[in-house]
Amino acid sequence: MANCYLVSLIVISILVLIPSSSSSANNIVVVDDTIIDAFIQCLGKQSRPLSYPISDVIYKPTNSSFQELLDNRIYNLRYQQSTTRKPLLIVAPKSELNVPAVVTCARANGLKIKTRSGGHDFEGISYTAPFPFILLDLVNLNNVEIDINDETAWVQSGATLGQIYYRIAEKSPVHAFPAGVCPTVGAGGHFSGGGYGALMRKYGLSVDNIVDARVVDANGKILDREAMGEDFFWAIRGGGGSSFGVILAWKLRLVRVPPTVTVFNVDKDVNTPGVNHILYKWQNIAHKLPKDLLVRAESSVCPTTSGNLSIKASFISMFLGDRESLLEIMDKSFPELGITREDCKEMTWIDSAMFWHHIPQGTPREILLNYDIKHPLYRKIKGDFIKTPIPEAALPKIWEKIMQTGVVYMEWTPFGGRMDEIDESAVPFAHRKGNSFMIFYDLLWVEDGMDEFYLNKAKELYEFMGQFASDSPREAVLNYVDLDIGSSWEKYFKGNFPKLVMVKTRVDPTNFFSHEQSIPTLYMLLDNTDFKKGYNGLLRLPV
Repeated sequence: MANCYLVSLIVISILVLIPSSSSSANNIVVVDDTIIDAFIQCLGKQSRPLSYPISDVIYKPTNSSFQELLDNRIYNLRYQQSTTRKPLLIVAPKSELNVPAVVTCARANGLKIKTRSGGHDFEGISYTAPFPFILLDLVNLNNVEIDINDETAWVQSGATLGQIYYRIAEKSPVHAFPAGVCPTVGAGGHFSGGGYGALMRKYGLSVDNIVDARVVDANGKILDREAMGEDFFWAIRGGGGSSFGVILAWKLRLVRVPPTVTVFNVDKDVNTPGVNHILYKWQNIAHKLPKDLLVRAESSVCPTTSGNLSIKASFISMFLGDRESLLEIMDKSFPELGITREDCKEMTWIDSAMFWHHIPQGTPREILLNYDIKHPLYRKIKGDFIKTPIPEAALPKIWEKIMQTGVVYMEWTPFGGRMDEIDESAVPFAHRKGNSFMIFYDLLWVEDGMDEFYLNKAKELYEFMGQFASDSPREAVLNYVDLDIGSSWEKYFKGNFPKLVMVKTRVDPTNFFSHEQSIPTLYMLLDNTDFKKGYNGLLRLPV
């Protein structure tokens, strides 16, 4: 995130105090202690191995580490308040072999679980709930095993992208993995939602490069790809793993990158004549550039030298090649941007991963192993897909709407390349050919007690952008989970939703793994008359 974005919040909200913690007022739902005790006793009997006793990783609300562990992977102040429902217990296993006991003991005692890997679902789905629950925190399951000879890696769900990238680079300067640019994102949720990043035009999504997984199913069994079957394996790669089980680990197929890649990051003020034309040109060519090149457009609200606010457009690149080759492509395809030799920086892939997250050049790579910089902010995110260019004349209206909304950050990530070559049904992530780019909206604020105001502002901006976005349906991004879209699952999955329902019905017929937008079973849909009226054609349900 650009520094000016954070500065803008300070400019807008001078003298606003942000509480550092809400630990003094835990909103803990009372459940009969005998049920909790029975759950803990069950864990003690069923968990293994002895080298990792489960009693060491059970945290009750009275435990001094409870609140610290809960807050450790929360990135949205909206869900870090005294009114936020807290888990009954936190269980943070240090061995995969202890996870089946958590599932079986919860089911046996009528308890629900929520599973958290990185905590970057900004709707709090992985660590809050409208019902009493146990938090299964995978923070300690963060091992990354690289096999360079086989060009694969096994990564546990609690590992962050920063840890994965560091371990890959530790073994090889010419291998990488296509995933996100934020180093604190957890592998569990990122990959099960699809996973995308700076290498997507060359290699597709994260899930396009995952070849195996270990999952605990609703019966408390650990399954790999062979044991779970191809449909189950298909569903967890982009269909949201938390609907189907607990993802313990993923096996990644590493990809090749050159020893030297080239990046640039140039800024333009949208009020400068010609900048909107550059953005319009970007929309027409970014998804048509060579696969080895991705140029993302970003916009952020920034303070000017006069103390006012303006919108800065940034263009950031990842090119799998040297400076001269990149300059040749840019001069031929996008001369309007005016990229110079000085703008282009050659570096290794791992250093480019740090560059993309705006980590200062020269920072030791080891920061990726424990990147714990957090910004105490309230936020609401949304996503969109754009199929045809937004008219140049409409861009000033978008900037005007953003200035009326608040501190809004947007990412425009181009598709094309490898994304056009993979069929919509290959994995549940169905947003492929035909999309020019994807939009990420992030509205931030620091004022306490203003959630309703800003959430309405976010909805207004989203409604305004609807005239430019995909329709029938207006597609949404599972990695940008948005509770505002309700149970319109087809927005996330399009025509892949019926298959997800069938897989869910087979592997979790009692809907043990559930949350606000989890995949429903067929039995649930058959009981929902309103749903049947709207979707009987899609699912071929009797009305």
